[in-house]
Amino acid sequence: MEPHSSTPLGPEGTGGEKPPSTLWERVKRVLVGPPRDLADRSIYHRLSLIPFLAWVGLGADGLSSSAYGPEEAFRTLGEHTYLAVMLAVLMATTVLVISAAYSRIIEQFPHGGGGYVVATKLLGRRAGVVSGSALLVDYVLTIAISIAAAGDALFSMLPAEMHGMKMTVEVACIAILIVLNLRGVRESVIALAPVFMVFLATHAILIGGGLLATFTRWDDTFREVGSGFSGGASSIGIGAMLLLFVHAYSLGGGTYTGIEAVSNGVAIMREPKVETAKRTMVYMGTSLAITASGLLLCYLLWNVRSVEGKTMNAVFAERFIETVPLGTAFVVLTLLSEGALLVVAAQAGFVDGPRVLANMAVDSWVPRRFSALSDRLTTQNGILLMGAASLGALVYTRGDVRHLVVMYSINVFVTFSLSMLGMLRHTWNSGADRKRKHLALFVTGFVFCVTILSITVWEKFSQGGWVTLVVTGVVVGACFLIRRHYATVSLKLAQLYRELADTPRLTTERGTEPAPADAVAAVLVSGYSGLGLHTLLSTQRCFPNHFRGVVFVSVGVIDSREFKGEETLSALRGNVEGHLAKYVEFAHGLRIPACYRYAIGTDAVEVAEDLCMKVAEEFPRVTFFAGRVLFQRERWYQNLLHNETAFAVQRRLQWAGKTVVVIPARVP
Repeated sequence: MEPHSSTPLGPEGTGGEKPPSTLWERVKRVLVGPPRDLADRSIYHRLSLIPFLAWVGLGADGLSSSAYGPEEAFRTLGEHTYLAVMLAVLMATTVLVISAAYSRIIEQFPHGGGGYVVATKLLGRRAGVVSGSALLVDYVLTIAISIAAAGDALFSMLPAEMHGMKMTVEVACIAILIVLNLRGVRESVIALAPVFMVFLATHAILIGGGLLATFTRWDDTFREVGSGFSGGASSIGIGAMLLLFVHAYSLGGGTYTGIEAVSNGVAIMREPKVETAKRTMVYMGTSLAITASGLLLCYLLWNVRSVEGKTMNAVFAERFIETVPLGTAFVVLTLLSEGALLVVAAQAGFVDGPRVLANMAVDSWVPRRFSALSDRLTTQNGILLMGAASLGALVYTRGDVRHLVVMYSINVFVTFSLSMLGMLRHTWNSGADRKRKHLALFVTGFVFCVTILSITVWEKFSQGGWVTLVVTGVVVGACFLIRRHYATVSLKLAQLYRELADTPRLTTERGTEPAPADAVAAVLVSGYSGLGLHTLLSTQRCFPNHFRGVVFVSVGVIDSREFKGEETLSALRGNVEGHLAKYVEFAHGLRIPACYRYAIGTDAVEVAEDLCMKVAEEFPRVTFFAGRVLFQRERWYQNLLHNETAFAVQRRLQWAGKTVVVIPARVP
């Protein structure tokens, strides 16, 4: 065997997986499913989404907002419902403008990331962390408001005495979605696709039939709209009427809240990703524009008014079947599909929220463990956090959609505004090709978004808006503290690396590998760093002349940053081998026989245990060493920010009867 080469040890897929040994592991396997086979080169292709499935998984967030956005806007008009015609036109225009702008963002950022990446790249790190924090809170509220609105839709057709069960049902829905998403994005989307299709069919009949059934009354309605404008201008004045219109338009901002989900989810799209994402954006933008504006017009044409305990869509559907004899079953199916689609819409929070967390974790704004993937290749920690936080928001607001929609809209438009501003700045500084057309698009989008954001904050600050701003501010502050901590530790470890890297070499010749019968030190390392070098030199200093060689052991971890395509595994393997080769070269320079062994997986501790046991079979007289960052003063948050891999591996190997020594690297 060549001194600088090594074959990987340990399973990289399901073929070598151990069967579940505990009751919890067996239950988890039943609920979540078996681990993915990382050695399968087609796995990314099979996990990615085609445009239709992406429309279901991500577009449902936008489309479902038609269940509460148009209703909130129409209610705000009060007696001045004649403004609904212009409101429907402006609402459809806003949807199409923001969708077109995000299609350009997808072209500019083909690897996804949405508002966080856009703001970071185009406006700087501070704008990026504000946008990312707003998105995190937004996706928590996406789940909460979608489930709360689903509860309202479903309980609209039940007796009032049953409404006490609504919160219990909503909590159960979030729990089910957590389990579905732990199984995998594609599985959860496919399971929910029939719901999406039923919603499209029932609402196409409801809106299309609602417009056609009143066709003969259109002339009378539009004459009433014209007289309403004249009466409103004389009674409250043009200025007051304009303010009311802008107010209603802004408070209907919940209608546009799901548009960004597609640009955040580009990474899970089927190749070619950009074209798939743009097609998905067209599907979502068009369907949302038609549905939202169509419902507003139907409210006006059918003279729909709010009724206690019912959504306006429920009232409209009940009035619709009085004229179009489709029967009560149609109303039930329509409301069931609407409620179910709102549950599907919560999926966007579970898909994109953890993805934003993972992107921010890679940049050290949040704990790095949020970039880790489970053996099902899902961002498990992020899914659990989003689920728990959304439950908290649901309980805090008691499932009140009108309260949630205000909290929800504010953060959406913080991100929208920053994205539009960033793209506007980028387009202005770019070349002249298509500059004028794109400038107009982003200027219009920025004006729409800032208008909605400003009025929503001003009007609804005391009605829940302040909670969103305070929570988002706390998240932003926590992000800066976390990043500063990571930067401080990195600087100190970098200093350690510089000092150890200057260790004098005794030879430049290529060395040998240790013999299996020799006493060997197995050093667990990650990347080529000061911590690994410190651990290696400590084995020689603490046990002089005892070990006849060293084996460097490493686990290549597939995380959200690495898992971006079918070539991920080979690229990661090459990266791991490159770092290990540097360690071997360093050891040979000290005349220490050395080799390396590695494995690829998603769970560093479990894969490391399996790999170390195989190394122990190859080198029976092995002693394992792991490095750990040790702080002079232990704080409660340090275990959260720095994983305890060394101690976790030590416990498992010691239980198996192996000797493991943890070498501290002191950080003052």
